[in-house]
Amino acid sequence: MIKTLTFGAVHMTVAFTVAYVMTGSWVVGGAIALVEPMINTVAYFFHELVWERIRKRPEMIATAEV
Repeated sequence: MIKTLTFGAVHMTVAFTVAYVMTGSWVVGGAIALVEPMINTVAYFFHELVWERIRKRPEMIATAEV
């Protein structure tokens, strides 16, 4: 759990730093640092669904051939 929390902190720090350097705005940097990880979490959920379907595809093909 500690590793997950530290990765989240690093992720938000990087997102903030990149946004701040690109815009010069603390507000934009902070907003992106908060919003981007939330959107990324949802995207990761769907990414995992797709990979689960890909992983099961050989099983489905083998079952259909029987």
